[in-house]
Amino acid sequence: MGPFMTTMSTNIDAALLAGVFETALPYREYLATDLARSQPWEAIYDQVELDDAQRKLLTGFTRTVKALCVSGIWCGDCAQQGPLLERIAEASPAVDLRWIDRDEHAGFSERLKINAGLRVPMVVFMAEDHEPVSVFGDRTLARYRSIAQRQLGGACPLPGAPVPDEELRATLQDWLDEFERVHLLLRLSGRLRQTYGD
Repeated sequence: MGPFMTTMSTNIDAALLAGVFETALPYREYLATDLARSQPWEAIYDQVELDDAQRKLLTGFTRTVKALCVSGIWCGDCAQQGPLLERIAEASPAVDLRWIDRDEHAGFSERLKINAGLRVPMVVFMAEDHEPVSVFGDRTLARYRSIAQRQLGGACPLPGAPVPDEELRATLQDWLDEFERVHLLLRLSGRLRQTYGD
């Protein structure tokens, strides 16, 4: 299990998620809101690619997975993980990933606190009708392990700090595992199987 993962029964409901999701931005539009700070995101995006097995897994998704990422372009962890999320979303037509700024959506972000803090990135996963499914985020286990090897403090890495390829690959796999888990939850959902007759 990653740093925070739950099958949701929180105070975030489908109506709230639908409203926030509809105002959220696609990746490129989100980065365009702060181009001065987007370069570290672009560098990580260029550094990482999915392998063939990862792409095959994602192209096999048959249920729509909506994902809302609460983030900050200013955040080093977001700059390191956000491009990985975008690579996952690009590989599957079934993944609809949108972005909001944590501070601009403070009321919503307050509902996602971890250890009494507003952590980012946080991804809220939902079904096609915005029914909440899972929340995953802050840092993945691979990311925490790598940071712990370098330091045992509360400092957030600076955007643009070099990230080793093996750390990126492990963090990408952590996120991909959660996307797969959510997809399987949706694929096996009795509610959705009844809807689709499968």
